[in-house]
Amino acid sequence: MLTEHGCSIAPSTYYAHRKRLAQPAARTVRDEELKPLIKEVYNANYRVYGARKIWRELGRQGHTVARCTVERLMRELGIAGAVRGKKVITTIADPAAERAPDLVDRNFVASAPNRCWVADFTHIATWSGVVYVAFVVDTFSRRIVGCSAATTKETRLVLDAPDMALWQRDRDGFPHQRGELIHHSDAGSQYTSFRLAEHLDAADIAASIGSVGDAYDNALMESTIGLYKTEVIKPQRPWKTLSHVELATAEWTDWYNHRRLHGEIGHVPPVEYEENYYLSTTKPLVTATT
Repeated sequence: MLTEHGCSIAPSTYYAHRKRLAQPAARTVRDEELKPLIKEVYNANYRVYGARKIWRELGRQGHTVARCTVERLMRELGIAGAVRGKKVITTIADPAAERAPDLVDRNFVASAPNRCWVADFTHIATWSGVVYVAFVVDTFSRRIVGCSAATTKETRLVLDAPDMALWQRDRDGFPHQRGELIHHSDAGSQYTSFRLAEHLDAADIAASIGSVGDAYDNALMESTIGLYKTEVIKPQRPWKTLSHVELATAEWTDWYNHRRLHGEIGHVPPVEYEENYYLSTTKPLVTATT
């Protein structure tokens, strides 16, 4: 047909083109293999992973692929990682309260688990009123070791979270050593209360207080709450009740601890990071033989 219109074309060129149409290029075949894998990782992780974390997870699963390829295929699939919003300040200081010293001084690096826990809380609007959720995070592994929820932001809210953390550590077989643990928070009235100070003192945990409204004084906790809001609260709105929030928070916390990859600890989940630490530091018992 082309020759009829005065266009000359070599037969080899024509047949090469026909062959390419009949046999897709290797890259095209590979792309079609990777796309469902990328979608699977994306959907299995709250649909919040960007290219970097999807690429890391594919590598953990044994799939060798370039990060730029993941970025390109995500664009073709029309998917993207979650984008964090702005922080809403819920902390109100009590100017008359006596504060514990700042023992952390913005250094959120710990040498082992149960050396420094950071704490804070946030609020969620529901159909039945405001729900407050408090977290306690271990700075060593970024693991959420305790959380609690309530319809009021009274001291009980911030007492229950460290209580859960203590219970969780006991349950795992790695309880905190008395006198070695710091509990750090901002200077909100709940965290400067006498009840919390007494509670921590009873467990021989040192209280540490930063300032109010300064993200750097409790940066790790600010980051965790930011992820919580971005990855579960905003995408799943509207929220109905306290129990609705509690269930979703428990599910997200389990995923966050056991499956979510954290770049600050080598792109592994917090629980895995702690397990690796204990495997490298815990010496096996040696049984004497005769």
